[in-house]
Amino acid sequence: MWLALAFVSAFFLGLYDISKKKSVHENAVIPVLFLNTLFCSLLLFPLVLVSRISPDTLIGTIGYVPVVSWETHGYIFIKSVIVLTSWIFGYFAIKHLPLTITGPINATRPVMTLVGALLIFGERLNLYQWIGVIITIVSFYLLSMSSKKEGISFSKNKWIFFMILASIAGAASGLYDKYLMQRFSSTAVQFWFNTYQCLLMLIVLIVLWYSKREKNTPFKWRWSIILVSVFLTIADFVYFYALTDPDAMISIVSMVRRSSVLVSFAGGVLFFHEKNLKGKAIDLALIIVAMFFLYLGTK
Repeated sequence: MWLALAFVSAFFLGLYDISKKKSVHENAVIPVLFLNTLFCSLLLFPLVLVSRISPDTLIGTIGYVPVVSWETHGYIFIKSVIVLTSWIFGYFAIKHLPLTITGPINATRPVMTLVGALLIFGERLNLYQWIGVIITIVSFYLLSMSSKKEGISFSKNKWIFFMILASIAGAASGLYDKYLMQRFSSTAVQFWFNTYQCLLMLIVLIVLWYSKREKNTPFKWRWSIILVSVFLTIADFVYFYALTDPDAMISIVSMVRRSSVLVSFAGGVLFFHEKNLKGKAIDLALIIVAMFFLYLGTK
């Protein structure tokens, strides 16, 4: 079940990437990110409200949001900082790079999560799973080669560096997720970390963007901003629930979630008319093969 939920999460992550690219294109990144965190919190707030007013309605279901201790809030706040760091770097990178490049770079995040899972949680991969990991690493190398045709150098382009930093923070978040989901309510964690992110982004919005808004890229409202929050909320809701399964392997779940690149790649072609598709298609094919081996490894 946890593997199937990981694939469902990957699908919505792909839709999230497309909506995110549309939202930040020629638009102010920080206000978009703030609104994203705000809407994510509002989407889950009805569950919190019902859990307080009429707990018997949701208690015993995944929709129930229990009251958590101050210590738990501390753990959740740490997650908010990690995720927000990943988002800020990631949003700026996505604004300045083709989606067909940022998607596959993001797809290498599970390799870093894998190392952490082996060292921290003692997870062990079988032969098929190792094959999938190795193919993913190869695909990243080929992506760096094909990106040069678009004048993008992995060693000199600062947005590539931003994307890599976003991936590192995202990998740390994935490892932390398994720790949190095995101890606390997944829905409570999702709601409160979104709420804390919203408060942190409000500070960032006021300090870094609003005070200098006349000199920075102007903000334009787009309906795709709401879609970003909707798709991310669904993707995270399913993902967190998958990790509540004691048998769930974060190394595999993270790898499968990165198959969202299949959806984001299609979006880059259909909606943004991105270039050099032949070379990137080879990289994409390798990622598909990698996902297949990971699937075989869990059978």
